[in-house]
Amino acid sequence: MPTDNRHYIMPTLRTPLYDTHVDIGARIVPFAGWDMPVQYPDGVIHEVNAVRTAAGIFDVSHMARIEITGTDAAHFLDIVLSQPASKLRRGQAKYHVICDANGGIIDDAIVYYLEPCRFLLVANAGNAEDVKGWLAGNLADSSLDAELRDISGDIAMIALQGPRAVGIASEVSGEDAGAIRRFHAGELTIDGERILAARTGYTGEDGFEIMCDAGKAMAIWGLLMEHRAAPCGLAARDVLRLEAGMLLHGSDMARENNPYEVGLGWTVTPDRAAYIARDALMTIRDAGTPRVLTGFKLEGRGIARQGHGVYVGDAQVGVVTSGTFSPTLKAAIGLAMVESAHAMPDRRIGVDIRGRMVEGAIMRPPFYWRG
Repeated sequence: MPTDNRHYIMPTLRTPLYDTHVDIGARIVPFAGWDMPVQYPDGVIHEVNAVRTAAGIFDVSHMARIEITGTDAAHFLDIVLSQPASKLRRGQAKYHVICDANGGIIDDAIVYYLEPCRFLLVANAGNAEDVKGWLAGNLADSSLDAELRDISGDIAMIALQGPRAVGIASEVSGEDAGAIRRFHAGELTIDGERILAARTGYTGEDGFEIMCDAGKAMAIWGLLMEHRAAPCGLAARDVLRLEAGMLLHGSDMARENNPYEVGLGWTVTPDRAAYIARDALMTIRDAGTPRVLTGFKLEGRGIARQGHGVYVGDAQVGVVTSGTFSPTLKAAIGLAMVESAHAMPDRRIGVDIRGRMVEGAIMRPPFYWRG
């Protein structure tokens, strides 16, 4: 039988807003298997400043949205998430890490308790298949009454962020969006569509992640633009999250890391009999970690990037995991994994940027926070 040796390129995915991004001049790049807008014609600094001073909107429809239902849904999530979902109140959201049995971080995620026996888990696009596989595998090994359903293709998600976000959401809905408390989710009506508005985000600002029927995404995006919310792309989102000291899976943490060394110990309640990573994380917590993730701010010219070495004197003590220039602070900032002994604030460091040592100091994140 003849063998077909041709190589096929898998097509990238597109969100319901793809055509809108192209129409308004976005530069499109591949990201985690998706064609996504990295920036718009006014540029990244304009987008960052818009979010810090007024409001911006982001297409985050590429993120995974997994619905967990059933009488044992909360119990199942207690097994696989780093904090007990069973303690959430209706409408409440919680930031978690999803760890394997060795304590390695598969992903970070937010879980929403929508109504009795119904939860929504939002995970990163790049880890969607790993998260779904991990959840499905553990559920299959149990006898629990719970069901997983990937609703990512049915539901679009738009992040509205900035000091004007609550006002804009109130204007476009005709309702008091501010009645939805921080880290809670509630319903609003926008353009005749009853949507879920989660008062969470990834920018250090107040705002909402709006989840609507995929077919209504373009209309809602257009309404938000009419109310002077600036379209923002992946590049601005990365700057904003780094200014706010928020971690990016795949850069600042990975499956090789545990929550304690990346500063996410506060997201873990390990001493629960059913929790799958209980023993591993309790051992790590009690022993301490030889290295930790911390922030830094540079004083000389240059922008630190992932992989650059961090030095104290002539000794390398760490490596940069994320770095950027902050328009808000007007300085180069970053996150780095460093030896614990050198992670104290104001510790003088140097970062090797392409053979040139740039001076700076350890600065614990967040670098900026208003949200």
